[in-house]
Amino acid sequence: MGMKDKSLSNAGRWLLDRRSFLRHAGTGLGGIALTTLLAEQGLLAAANAAIRPQVNPNHPLAARPPHFRPKAKNVLVIFCSGACSHLDTWDYKPELIKRDGQPMPGSDKLITFQGENGNLVKSPWEFKPRGRSGKMISDMLPNLAELADDLCFIHSMTAKSNTHGPAENQMSTGFTLDGFPSMGAWASYALGTENQDLPAFVAIPDPRGVPQVGPNHWNSGFLPAVFQGTAFNADKPIPNLDTPKEITRAAQLSTRDFLKFLNDRHLKQHPGDTELSARIASYELAAKMQLSAAEVSDLSRETESTRELYGVNDSNKTKAAYARNCLLARRLVERGVRFVQLFNGSYAMGEGVGNWDGHKKLKEQYDIHAPILDQPTAAMIKDMKARGLLADTLVVWVTEFGRMPTFQKGANGRDHNPKGFTVWMTGAGVKSGFSYGATDDFGYQAVENVTTIYDLHATLLHLLGLDHERLSFYHNGIERRLTDVHGHVIEGVLT
Repeated sequence: MGMKDKSLSNAGRWLLDRRSFLRHAGTGLGGIALTTLLAEQGLLAAANAAIRPQVNPNHPLAARPPHFRPKAKNVLVIFCSGACSHLDTWDYKPELIKRDGQPMPGSDKLITFQGENGNLVKSPWEFKPRGRSGKMISDMLPNLAELADDLCFIHSMTAKSNTHGPAENQMSTGFTLDGFPSMGAWASYALGTENQDLPAFVAIPDPRGVPQVGPNHWNSGFLPAVFQGTAFNADKPIPNLDTPKEITRAAQLSTRDFLKFLNDRHLKQHPGDTELSARIASYELAAKMQLSAAEVSDLSRETESTRELYGVNDSNKTKAAYARNCLLARRLVERGVRFVQLFNGSYAMGEGVGNWDGHKKLKEQYDIHAPILDQPTAAMIKDMKARGLLADTLVVWVTEFGRMPTFQKGANGRDHNPKGFTVWMTGAGVKSGFSYGATDDFGYQAVENVTTIYDLHATLLHLLGLDHERLSFYHNGIERRLTDVHGHVIEGVLT
């Protein structure tokens, strides 16, 4: 046999007959199937490994890929500070109406946050069926009630604290203590932003002031400072950002280009200095925002019909200011800002006056707050839906905890109650006209499909395409994450 024939003969030894091919193929497919099952159950070492985003220090807010295909690209959180009562808004309880004025069974001399409780008290507002879903919502928020078929309610939320500060911390950061990154900071750390001329994370404080824990809501904690939220609202733009009138746009752009040339040369002399590169990136973003932030805050570019829809010219000045904030929030989302947190309610004006803390005169206080929240928030959701923004934006309404079904002794209001309350979502990836979980017959505590704030955060990250168990940051010897060592995705609310 010649050399050529011998080579062909040796090659033939590696060819499989049909029976061997089927045997090897079957074994290989079985291995692939086993690997897939183990990965889905988190039993592979690689499947449980921490995922830390690869952040380019020269461009820390550059868009980064999610862990898996997301349902949402942006998140807008509406935070009603002061603990808005679920029993007077979203959580209809016929038994509470039936037993109005009677003691709550099993609650003899019940002591809660501010003392002893009295008898059961039905809501001062009437509940009515809304939309095709027939969802019962109170008359307190008529415009939001019209959106019943668009909303996904979670009626079984629970919190760890009955005190405003720690509870606000938990809702925004996952922890009751200070010093932890907010959910918006985690989102911008993981994903960056699509718009390099605006911050990845914007917080919009209430026109009356900030909530009780203030900047904790948009703090970056132990994450790099570049991921903290930028706080401004429609009436109070970012300080020191206005360009002097004598400086033209052309001159500003030329100056910026020259400064970038100098910064790049300086950075080359200090390779690997991440603090320097991050500082340069922050200054460059600030320079870009001198042009972009002014544009996004210019509500005069909106049509008069849009401004009327939101109520930006309402005679109630606080409502009009909050309406402008809602319009600003929509414009930020529209321009690709990753995470927007919009606040309704402030502690700057005292207990119960500027927020939803209805201890003493619930009806009187909520009659002030409800109109401020209702029309502008409903208009924002309607507007976002009409513009197609809800296709890839998740809107979440939250408050730090719920309220008691009883009135406090000697008062006409409800005390703090973290044992059961309502949050809702709408938009990308969640069901519409749907209710999940339930509190007991009086709305006192969650009893069906009980959920936690950890679960809410896990679900929010999941919709952004992020695995809450793997998104982490190594700090003080611990792999830290938004959900700590807790949390499950609330599968029942997902589409």
